[in-house]
Amino acid sequence: MMISYKIIRSGRKTLALEVRDGELIVRAPYRMPERVIESFIKEKQEWIGRAIRRQEKQEKEASGEEVLSENEIRALSEEAARRLPEFVREYAPLVGVTYGKISIKLLKSRWGSCSAKGNLNFNCLLALAPEEVQCYVVVHELCHRKEMNHSRRFWAEVGKVLPDYRLREKWLKEHGGALMKKISWQ
Repeated sequence: MMISYKIIRSGRKTLALEVRDGELIVRAPYRMPERVIESFIKEKQEWIGRAIRRQEKQEKEASGEEVLSENEIRALSEEAARRLPEFVREYAPLVGVTYGKISIKLLKSRWGSCSAKGNLNFNCLLALAPEEVQCYVVVHELCHRKEMNHSRRFWAEVGKVLPDYRLREKWLKEHGGALMKKISWQ
């Protein structure tokens, strides 16, 4: 089975796949040959199938869900602004890193990010997730202070602090899409 896909080329060094709204998006380096991209897609067919099924399941769960009002989003932002910095202060010494500014924002497709300067951004929708998932996202971003990638070394750092991080990450993969659908981006 060959799936249709959209290629987005950039100055990146590696290939990456993303399934968004039922569409496969391939992020590729500028000069990557088409045959290499097609081979990569064939190699990742199983992952693509799982990602599409997971997204369909999330859409079913989210159907009929009410979108959040501006007041509800503001309340979530305030709650996240109280709790997430506490988790950052708690976990930064365990990870062995410092950090810069902490921002809480309404993000379309991410749960958090970490800049090269150590500034941390978190999605206010995390306030809807269980505390252990919130802590996982905090630790994930703090570990980017040591490894600005998702290499084995990065995941080893996450695992040192949260040995059960895979369970927390699984919750986010299974339920995160439904949380994101609570926002109307129009």
